[in-house]
Amino acid sequence: MNEKNKISAPDLTRRPPRSPRCHLGGLVTLPRLLDKARATIAGTNGEFKFGTSFDQHVMKFLGFDAAALQEELATDKGDGEILEWIMSHAQHKREPWEIEQWSDYMIRRSPESDQETQRFFRTRVGAFTKTREDIRTYMDLLDLDDLVTFGGKP
Repeated sequence: MNEKNKISAPDLTRRPPRSPRCHLGGLVTLPRLLDKARATIAGTNGEFKFGTSFDQHVMKFLGFDAAALQEELATDKGDGEILEWIMSHAQHKREPWEIEQWSDYMIRRSPESDQETQRFFRTRVGAFTKTREDIRTYMDLLDLDDLVTFGGKP
């Protein structure tokens, strides 16, 4: 492996993983998933858990195994090499338009379903801010959570 492509595990006790809005191969949330997985391997994941809801969405959409991904990440490959590995091992081969539509859906995904889900979402937002009315999607909430958790003002 080329040393230039090596990525060290982020220390998620000092900073959050990449925003869920970050793309890799057109897929939102994948860079965040990789940060959490690498940090978990290194023992620097802090409160962040690899394999949570957003991680599951990516893994199910493409059809790849979390344990196998962690084994591959343990070889210190960079994001591009890991993306190639994911795409070659994915059970669900996706076309670029499918990836684009899925990512767009994930960016816009909000708690518009049942009242219990909406109440949960409002409670989570309320734990961080009483004044922000622009927090409408799950990605908005994750970004706000990361900001406040690491000392930012909502």
